[in-house]
Amino acid sequence: LMATRVATAARSRVARSVRGRLPSPAALAILGAGSCLLARSFVGSPAAQGARGARTARAFFGGAPTGSKTPIPDAPAPDAKHFITGHPMYPPWPAGMEEAMFGMGCFWCSENLYMKMPGVYSSQVGYAGGDIPNPSYRDICSSMTGHNEVVRVVYDPKVVSYAELLKVFWERHDPTTPNQQGNDRGTQYRSGIYYYTEEQKAIAEASKAAYGKVLEEGGQSWGRPISTEIVPAPQFYYAEDYHQQYDAKPGSRTASIAASRRRAPRSTSPA
Repeated sequence: LMATRVATAARSRVARSVRGRLPSPAALAILGAGSCLLARSFVGSPAAQGARGARTARAFFGGAPTGSKTPIPDAPAPDAKHFITGHPMYPPWPAGMEEAMFGMGCFWCSENLYMKMPGVYSSQVGYAGGDIPNPSYRDICSSMTGHNEVVRVVYDPKVVSYAELLKVFWERHDPTTPNQQGNDRGTQYRSGIYYYTEEQKAIAEASKAAYGKVLEEGGQSWGRPISTEIVPAPQFYYAEDYHQQYDAKPGSRTASIAASRRRAPRSTSPA
């Protein structure tokens, strides 16, 4: 009997201790919201999962991804139109249009920053800079393909300059966190500027130097250098159709981007 009472008392003390350590309902709600954002960075929203069917979004369950010799079947149709502008999603583009490509975290968020800008003719999200051809979202979420989630912006330089596009790039993500934006972690979330011309390269490098100086002088980099890669634009592979202009489509939830909210230098062009 005494042993039973001792055991009962011990269980009671353990239960009270555990209850005292449990977070409040409000804290649980906050943690739950954060978990949802983190989970979505890997598997997408419920709507996106439905579009994929029953397939898992985590490639490493089945070994290293190998890509495909042909474009993924879920890519936008050849005659697809941009959800906002109504313009084509595939080249050739009208005369005078130019392309820009950026990696700055979740490509839903990145495209959302550009697709409504005056002077933007079309935009597409996809995968670039990796080791296998025609990757799928499932493939790149393994963080084993080397691809980045990117947005390709087709724009009219007579209306919006490349320097203005870069200003959005620098101000609306944190370029000092390698392979990470907020809760999104992995090589597919790295910061990158992918140039199509030598002129774009010069402007991008000048803007990186200018922005880095602003961060350093303002003490806003927390001792971290800018990790943004500036390399020639690699092969662009279209992401699945449901990813395109995601935040503009009915039923979608606006994605969260880790905006640094630091102002970029007024001029991002080389002297």
